[in-house]
Amino acid sequence: MKVRFVSVLLLLSNLFTINVIAQKQPKPNIIVIMADDLGYSDIGCYGSEIKTPNLDRLASHGAKFTQFYNAARCCPSRASLLTGVYPHQAGIGEMVTKEKEFNRSPETAYQGWLSRNTVTIAEVLKTAGYNTYMSGKWHVGEQKPDWPLQRGFDKFFGIINGTSSYYEQLPNHLIAEGNEPYKVSENFYLTDAISEKAVSYIDQNKSTGKPLFMYVAFTAPHYPLHAPADEIAKYKGKYMMGWDKLREQRFARQKELGLLPKNVKFSEREPNLPLWEDLKDKEEWDQKMATYAAMITRMDKGIGKIIAKLEANGQLDNTMIVFLADNGGCAEDIKGRTKNDVGADRYAETFTKVTGEKGSYQAYGKPWATASNSPFRYYKQFTHEGGISTPFIVHYPKAITKAFQTNQVGHIMDIMPTCVALAGATYPTMFNNKEIKPVEGLSLLPIISGKIRKPHDFIAWEHFDCRAYRQGNWKIVWPKTIKKWELYDIVNDRAETNNLAEENPEKLQEMITGYDKWAKKIGVEIRVAKGGE
Repeated sequence: MKVRFVSVLLLLSNLFTINVIAQKQPKPNIIVIMADDLGYSDIGCYGSEIKTPNLDRLASHGAKFTQFYNAARCCPSRASLLTGVYPHQAGIGEMVTKEKEFNRSPETAYQGWLSRNTVTIAEVLKTAGYNTYMSGKWHVGEQKPDWPLQRGFDKFFGIINGTSSYYEQLPNHLIAEGNEPYKVSENFYLTDAISEKAVSYIDQNKSTGKPLFMYVAFTAPHYPLHAPADEIAKYKGKYMMGWDKLREQRFARQKELGLLPKNVKFSEREPNLPLWEDLKDKEEWDQKMATYAAMITRMDKGIGKIIAKLEANGQLDNTMIVFLADNGGCAEDIKGRTKNDVGADRYAETFTKVTGEKGSYQAYGKPWATASNSPFRYYKQFTHEGGISTPFIVHYPKAITKAFQTNQVGHIMDIMPTCVALAGATYPTMFNNKEIKPVEGLSLLPIISGKIRKPHDFIAWEHFDCRAYRQGNWKIVWPKTIKKWELYDIVNDRAETNNLAEENPEKLQEMITGYDKWAKKIGVEIRVAKGGE
């Protein structure tokens, strides 16, 4: 009885500490920054050679997570982040719909826009006195009723669709400010525009006397590969070693940084990847990776401007900054989509342009994506670790007084309850006369306060029939290419190199039963894979 009484006292003490952090005046600003198609090893503090001093600074004074997950692809991850539920529950189990007219009732797990039975972080935090801003990529609703200003944001600048040129307005890829089209200037570069608008929102908000919630959703380094020439020049020639050597170098740095257990094995090289030494167009491949690296560095500079503005305003210490990516590195072949993206009249022109230049339209390809996702298997849209693992950094000096690295497991749906708790807000059961689905995520505040959080009972995924289910040390994964469950001890074999399914049939069946129960609950269907964005 005495032990139980002491446990209750400790629990109440922890809750009181978190509540003090959340309620102390003035309320903290909250900024969530998301990169697009960024691999686990693509920033400096996660093993990369790419220069990201501002993100490295946040990590060196904050919390760095080694086991944080997204939802495997652009729009499902964004839906889960914004709502705190699984993508299917938010209505985006696969991709957004591009249809101009569609039936909004009844809602489904694959409808292609944010469910009206969910709330966004912006909608909830507005009830707690926050001003709400967004700069960047939306991609969770193509039609105006589903745009940011209609889902809780006071101000918005960015792209509504999944991708766009970084230099110009492309057909069918709307750049907007508020609810209106945005006129692109001659010297426009999308990454810089997203950064500069975010900085301006910080300035605008200061005079209001209210805290801000800001969602900064960069499109970098999503294709097309576009970057200023001076940024590309800094990396030109640095990738002539090839993807295999780069992958090895990053893996070695990751082990030095303690991101992976010392006994972790490197995932095997995919047999269908070309050998670097056999290539005749090495310079072209080097140009692609140099441009990709330049895009990340330019994004990092923009993050530096956001940090600098908070410092100048005396707000950095009272701001929680979160950084993550929406999925792993992208191995998609986009050649078949280019004509639709740039317009038929300019399609041929894209092949005459050097990667990175205005008018070009290139992706960096599967070989470089293997390096981005080092040391994991597979890529964006897959539910192996290469598709769902993300860097995750939290910088919040009022709660994190000493930097640390944690292997506690988190999921993108945890961001909503974290923001709600920190803001002192209340997650609603009803909103706009709609019954709201209960939040699935768990607050990260105990972890960033240096405590052990009660973990999720399980985490699950499904995207175009790529399936996975993690519970404790175990993970099952269903590759859509093989269509057979695999079983891994994911703590000791994070790279998924040793399939234990045949050795542990009882554990495998237990995990499959858990997955099936979850899938039935949220309305998973067997879907045919599609490409894109």
